[in-house]
Amino acid sequence: MTRSDQAQPSARSLNSVVIIVDDDAGIRASLDSLFRSVGLETRLFGSPAELLGGSLPDGPGCIVLDVRLPGVSGLDLQSQLVRQGISYPIIFMTGHGDIPMSVRAMKAGAVDFLAKPFRDQDMLDAVTTALERDAQHRAEAATRDDIRAQYETLTAREREVMGHVTAGLMNKQVAALIGLSEITVKIHRGNVMRKMAVRSLADLVRKAEALGVSQTRRTTDQT
Repeated sequence: MTRSDQAQPSARSLNSVVIIVDDDAGIRASLDSLFRSVGLETRLFGSPAELLGGSLPDGPGCIVLDVRLPGVSGLDLQSQLVRQGISYPIIFMTGHGDIPMSVRAMKAGAVDFLAKPFRDQDMLDAVTTALERDAQHRAEAATRDDIRAQYETLTAREREVMGHVTAGLMNKQVAALIGLSEITVKIHRGNVMRKMAVRSLADLVRKAEALGVSQTRRTTDQT
């Protein structure tokens, strides 16, 4: 690795952890020093087994992973992590990389694929991108969890009304479809809006889409 002027990671990235997996102790130490020099926290592992058997941080982060490791390769470890639901963004490094290897890594979700020796700045840029991506994914997941929690407060009937309303049906159409009075549908709809913490139908539709809530298709006899 060669040194160059180092851009500082964002404030959000500084709350993250860089997980380094390489069987070369010198590489681990060098990367540890590089990341700590810009205020990033690190975790070091000498093999996939150490990583899988260790305690991973419960928060935003990324993995800097050597492709060629003893036993399980870096690409195989990437597949294992995906199967276990561990979704840290991965930056691969290799001294023997080829195009098929890098294509496989990128298709599986790797952020970058750096050939050794690489510039420190290239590694820092890749890590910053990975940490920002992970933070964004976690924020989106937290938002979905909040929406799901709101949805869980709805009664079965309110969920049914929400599905029809977000499909574009008017109150009277929903009433005719599910056998309720229009005023009762309006009450359910009001409860849905309140419990889902929205002020407009557009906001409710966005939350329904985030939840993957199935929506009723409008048909000719419903118009």
